[in-house]
Amino acid sequence: MSDDRASKTVLLAAPRGFCAGVDRAIQIVEKSIEKYGAPVYVRHEIVHNRHVVNRLVELGAVFVDELEECPDDRPVVFSAHGVPKSVPAAALARDLNFLDATCPLVSKVHVEAEKHAKAGHHILLIGHEGHPEVIGTMGQLPEGDISLIETEDDARNFIPDDPQNLALVTQTTLSVDDTSAMIDILKARFPNIALPYKEDICYATTNRQMAVKAIAEKCDLLMVLGSVTSSNSKRLVEVGDKAGAEKAMLISSAESIDWAVVDAAKVIGLSAGASAPEYLTDGVIAALRSKYDIDMQEVEVTKEKVIFRLPRKLLDVA
Repeated sequence: MSDDRASKTVLLAAPRGFCAGVDRAIQIVEKSIEKYGAPVYVRHEIVHNRHVVNRLVELGAVFVDELEECPDDRPVVFSAHGVPKSVPAAALARDLNFLDATCPLVSKVHVEAEKHAKAGHHILLIGHEGHPEVIGTMGQLPEGDISLIETEDDARNFIPDDPQNLALVTQTTLSVDDTSAMIDILKARFPNIALPYKEDICYATTNRQMAVKAIAEKCDLLMVLGSVTSSNSKRLVEVGDKAGAEKAMLISSAESIDWAVVDAAKVIGLSAGASAPEYLTDGVIAALRSKYDIDMQEVEVTKEKVIFRLPRKLLDVA
């Protein structure tokens, strides 16, 4: 160790970074470009990470806000967050070649919502207004069939037309603890509410939050790699803050580190949201090593072995 360099302990949360749904979505864009050639159009950011999006643009992806911006003769990919039913319907009407990169765990929520609606339930969706996943889930059913619950106050104050015929689904990238509190309120108010067969919050969101909780209390500073538009990354910061980290902050890459804050910390926690590539974590570690003597300790709470299959259209791409 050098005499003039400060020593820091870095607690590296595991699991972190890409989940199976994000990995599948990125592969769908990459293999579509490989199979059909560039450009391949993508409706909305495939995942919420600018570094991922920029790399795909370099390969030949063109990101657009709406289907109307896509030409008739090129493939289009729908993002991992899911889309309202009107979007694939419009693509079919135009005879577009489209590939759906919706995370299978989001698709599961869509199927649940439809089953509840067929059973005559009015659906409550716990989620964040305006998030693409929430827009996609609410768009599976006619307007008015799903009511959004964003806060505990919403859960306390919602007045249903028929309290005996309610069902609950949730956005997949929420804070487990915050969602549990809202579910408890709704269950107390509406004991007959139909709950998800299996928890809607995805395994990767849950695992990353568990890993952050395992290190937060020991951290003077917790840094989470992720985009400001990434729900699961922002939730990791909130979870770390609540779990006892002295300071918790979201960073987009090593370039956005506030070194004055790092200088003041002895124990630094590091995690990454489910849409943040591992090379960004590697970049932060390299930046820390360039300035300090680092004692690196990985804290793993579980191993992830989930893999999601690619669409049939792309199975012939090596």
